Amino acid sequence: MEDIQAFARQVFASQPFSQFIGAELTQSSEDSAELTLVIQGHHKQQHGFVHGGVISYLADNAITFAGGLALGGNALTAEFKINYCRPAVGLHLVARAQARSVGKRMAICQCEIYAVDVDSEKLCALAQGTVVLAA
Repeated sequence: MEDIQAFARQVFASQPFSQFIGAELTQSSEDSAELTLVIQGHHKQQHGFVHGGVISYLADNAITFAGGLALGGNALTAEFKINYCRPAVGLHLVARAQARSVGKRMAICQCEIYAVDVDSEKLCALAQGTVVLAA
């Protein structure tokens, strides 16, 4: 892939849900991706924490980007799991994913999701997933 960052930006820009939720692709490489999301009121649940579904979206999409880039193109998440470590509160979320094992058609990826405030960055979730080439 000649310009991996341009490819990643193009794919991200074509995702209507990512645009709707307000996420940004802030970094990408041949086997990693970082997504950020400014926390808004509509991202929160009844206790004032970011809803688990929002965190799950960030993890899933970051994992798929990391795995897809590592596999060289069009990919889908085959499965993933997430562990919530603490409630997400702060100014924005950052999801950092890395492909840890890459084969010809499959990549195993891990993602850490942080809640970032003015002077702190706290781990709020860990996720792992399997990414496969799209048929």
